[in-house]
Amino acid sequence: MSRYEFTCPECGQAIEVNESMREATLTHGCPVCAASVTPSDFVAEQPTEN
Repeated sequence: MSRYEFTCPECGQAIEVNESMREATLTHGCPVCAASVTPSDFVAEQPTEN
């Protein structure tokens, strides 16, 4: 499952989310301050190779 780094454009909260959490945040807003967010507020994390 994909992982994303979300940074709220309003409150600046940064959290790591999975795909379903990303979709819920896009629908309902920031889980901290409820600000509206856009797909550009998420950055896909690159898997680390060992």
